[in-house]
Parts: sequence; structure tokens; C-alpha cells
Amino acid sequence: MTALEGADVAVFPEDWGHVLGDVAAVERAEQFLARACHARKPTVIFFWNDSDEDIPYDGTVVFRTALYRSRRRGNEFAMPSWSEDFVTKYLGGQLPLRSKRERPFVGFCGYAPSTPPSPNRVRGIIRKCRRFLNNLGRQKKADSSIRNAALQALSTSPRIDTNLVIREHFFGHVFLPSGELDYAKLQMLRQEYVQNIVESDYILCARGGGNFSYRFYETLCCGRIPVFVDTDCVLPFHSEIDWKRYCVWVDEKDVHRIGEKIAEFHESLSDQRFVELQRECRRLWESHLCPEGFFANLHKHF
Repeated sequence: MTALEGADVAVFPEDWGHVLGDVAAVERAEQFLARACHARKPTVIFFWNDSDEDIPYDGTVVFRTALYRSRRRGNEFAMPSWSEDFVTKYLGGQLPLRSKRERPFVGFCGYAPSTPPSPNRVRGIIRKCRRFLNNLGRQKKADSSIRNAALQALSTSPRIDTNLVIREHFFGHVFLPSGELDYAKLQMLRQEYVQNIVESDYILCARGGGNFSYRFYETLCCGRIPVFVDTDCVLPFHSEIDWKRYCVWVDEKDVHRIGEKIAEFHESLSDQRFVELQRECRRLWESHLCPEGFFANLHKHF
């Protein structure tokens, strides 16, 4: 880091999600942007949030998790969503590899309610989450419709086997009546989540409240093959990475055929290629999608 006068870019020093809805924070942000503009320095903004709200300031480069391809501006780029390195934290540092089965084994462990919760209920849960997790920001009601449609199609497909664990409660229902977090239950649910990924060949990855999927990056982290439901998404390094090489790509309009598409993808792989693809998924996460990998390649956007 250096003084503004000697810098190439000015990095806004906070997640833009913390600015939303805060008049004083917006004023401070605009002062920062004005100062950078006066010094003729482009500004880099990071927006790790479900929101797809525009950032209407000239001279900015915006990295954000939630993007729509059809509405993406030229200064906007996708960034990954981050949690832990599952291999290091839960798997002893060793990537478990699966041999190819005759039929693909498709996993999912997560929130997909049969009846969507009320907006007030979701807002209450998110308020509790904010007390314990950083960077959740201001979220919308999770869009579970596409996820439910995909799960229904998977569960009725005659060409695949499934490993589905459906949660009816947002965030695993891990809050006590007092509003405190049940850490023991959270740890148990997290272990079940990781186990579901590593014990499956393919993992369903469909958007939640924002137009992106944490599970997509966590699946790649674990060396598993994502089944990516494309809802007008933008993925990181979209002009450099051939994403269809690493996942089963399913357009939203074709979600009713998701089982068929997984089976066709699976049948196209040799036993050796199936194993190697798992390694490639992990290597891609390490080289471009984990924090170190993403920032090592950040200069390619400029």
C-alpha cells in the first residue's frame, strides 16, 4: 500500500454491503470516491452480498458475488464466495477421490423448503445470522423455486442415484429460542454438509437469495463436479476459464432434464477422466477461486 498520489488504484476499504441503507456510510463512500477521482485514480470496490443493486459511480471497477449476465456492466466482474478450505479443515489435508460408478451419484444437502417462509421470518433469521457471521450484508428472501424444481427432477430421474438431504429451515435452524447460536448443532450440520459433498460424485449447485451459489465453490474445493444451474449467472474469470469443462452445465429452462444431462455427462467420461476431473476441480479452486488464487490473478481484470 502507498499514498493515493503514488497508487495505481484506490481500493474502497470495506465491503460495499456495509454501505447499503446507511446514509452516513454512503456520504463517506462518496467522499472517498470523489477524492480518488480528483487524483485521477480508478477505484476498486468489492461487493460480497446477495444484493444485485447497482453501484452507479464512474471510474470504478466492481467485483461482486451477485451478477446477472444480461445486465452486467463492463466494469463489473464476478468474484467467488468464500468459506473454509474444506480439505484442510475437515478432510485432513487429503483430497478423497471417487472411482467412477455405473450410474452417477448426485448429492445435495441444504435449504429447499416445501413452503417458502414469510419475508418477516427470513428477515428475523438474517438479523440473528448477522450477530455471528461477517459479510452477510442485506439479503433478500432466498429464491428456492429453481432449487426445488431441480431437486424434484433429480428425485424422479431414472438415470441417476441421489444423495439428497433437504433442510426445511433456513441456516439449518441452529438458533436457540434465546436467539443465541447453537454451536454444537452448527458443527454437526456442517460436518453433514461436507460429508454429503465428498460422498457424492456430483453436487447440485443452484442459486439462493443472490444470483450465485456458495455450494458451487465449496464443491470445487472438495474436488467434486458441480451440477451448475445457470440462472443468467456470471462466473469468475468468465473470459479465461471454460467453465463447461469443469461442471455439468444446465440452463434454467432445461432444469426438468437435469437428470438426463448428468447421465450424458457421466457416460462421456472414461474411468480415468472421471478421477482426473476431480483433481482438476480442486486445482482450479486453488489456482483461481480460493482467496490467494483469486487475488494472484486479479490483475487480469485490468
